Amino acid sequence: MSAAHELIERGFEVEVHEKKPHIPGGKARSVPVVQPGQDGRLPLPGEHGFRFFPGFYRHVIDTMKRIPVGRGTAFDNLVPTNRIMIARYDKPPIDTVAHFPRSIKDVNLLLHDIFGGVDTGLTKDEIEFFAAKVWQLMTSCYERRLDEYERVGWWEFTQAQRFSQTYRALLVEGLTRTLVAAKAHIASTKTGGDILLQLIFNTMMPWVNTDRVLNGPTNEVWIDPWLKYLQSKGVKYVFDSKAVRIECSDTSIAGVVVQKDGREETVTGDYYLLATPVEVTAALLSKELLQLDSSLQSLITLATYVSWMNGVQFYLNEDVKINDGHVIYCDSQWALTSISQIQFWNNYNLTNHGNGKVKGVLSVDVSDWDSPGFNGKAAKDCTREEICDEVWAQLERSLNVNGQVVLRKEMREYWHLDSDIQLKSGQETTDREPLLVNHVNSWTLRPEAYTQVPNLFLASDYVKTFTDLATMEGANEAARRAVNSILNASNLRLKKCRIWKLHEPDVLSPLRAHDLRRFNRGLPWKNEFSGLEHFLLRVRRVLSRL
Repeated sequence: MSAAHELIERGFEVEVHEKKPHIPGGKARSVPVVQPGQDGRLPLPGEHGFRFFPGFYRHVIDTMKRIPVGRGTAFDNLVPTNRIMIARYDKPPIDTVAHFPRSIKDVNLLLHDIFGGVDTGLTKDEIEFFAAKVWQLMTSCYERRLDEYERVGWWEFTQAQRFSQTYRALLVEGLTRTLVAAKAHIASTKTGGDILLQLIFNTMMPWVNTDRVLNGPTNEVWIDPWLKYLQSKGVKYVFDSKAVRIECSDTSIAGVVVQKDGREETVTGDYYLLATPVEVTAALLSKELLQLDSSLQSLITLATYVSWMNGVQFYLNEDVKINDGHVIYCDSQWALTSISQIQFWNNYNLTNHGNGKVKGVLSVDVSDWDSPGFNGKAAKDCTREEICDEVWAQLERSLNVNGQVVLRKEMREYWHLDSDIQLKSGQETTDREPLLVNHVNSWTLRPEAYTQVPNLFLASDYVKTFTDLATMEGANEAARRAVNSILNASNLRLKKCRIWKLHEPDVLSPLRAHDLRRFNRGLPWKNEFSGLEHFLLRVRRVLSRL
């Protein structure tokens, strides 16, 4: 959709073939949930996984600002969250602000955390060590991150084995498992570190909303208006059309065979843009195509670097507002995160949906499908009902603490597990849409948006991007890079799509420059300017040149 948007606005004729029968948007889409007894009412709103839009997103936000919705744009349907809750087993939660303090209440909450108002279970040594590792990331040059930290796992970088289980749960695994469905032992420090820094930098900027969510179901407030806009501009959208084979000539792509209505047909064009997930792309790589570009062979390896991150929606007969934002369940065996959605949904009327009794939607993401839960089974080995009950048990254990009852099983009116999870009797459970995770040293396996085939381009979250993470933002940036490559191939003098680097404060540039000099000499990172006076002296020198 991102590529079609950029191409159609530049005068290209665009034809999109979508595998789904009705719903565009890929992993970002909503899904309709049919509840028994809905008696003519609308389906319940469900999500492939709840959406959130961090403050460092630039590409997808720019696109949203160009999608008409009512009297405004899709961007106007983003609303900020205010709190982040870290829920723990049998302990009170850790609450903090989700943005730069904007009120006395925010300041009080922040000071409460800083001065030990919450017993995190972390020791002074653990806090200071982790802070030092974050400082190392902040002051390391980009070249060191891409070369050295790309080859180091997050577990190793944070020296997780040295410290307590609390340290690992809160600071090491909390980032990787809940944010990107990765495992700390194999997740790239370059990727995880860059994203952690972006979240930290966002909280230091008063004008940035660190975390935003949509004010309604994703399709209703974003995807459907986007599709309508693209079609109004002339994009031909073909649904229920699955790519099954790429046909090659001696030097280029001759066509793509798609399966539609039970039969195969070949579609042709001047340029072909493959916007499929990495595991689907790998399956389309024929011997003929690999002969045209042997570097694409790396995608077959990259296709194994996927994990599961899928949603469970609990439809409640009362609206339980657990937190004014996201909740991270740091002790949960299945790496759960959640959000109570109705509070953000702009007076959304749920009585017209399902059986009419649903008043709240608790949307949960499950990021670890391999570890045993309280029931002794991994999520992959459970029935759909067992998954639902086990997720609920982990939620209750995390939220019902100190005699407070936040969730009760009687609240559950209905539930829905992402239909991409296919549990087949006597066969291995599969996820039809897994998520790419950034393993250590996987950057070299990832392709550019262009290929050695002159009319083939790639637009998906596995393409090399500044975002470097399997997200909507990464996919949108990849699409922009692919469109720019098409513009180069067509020799048309049209305006290129804008691409942003991740933002890092200029005030740290002297320290990154110092580390670059060390890196170029083959020396390790070293905190040679630990004194505040040395740091401020370098900042003053930079400012004096402005």
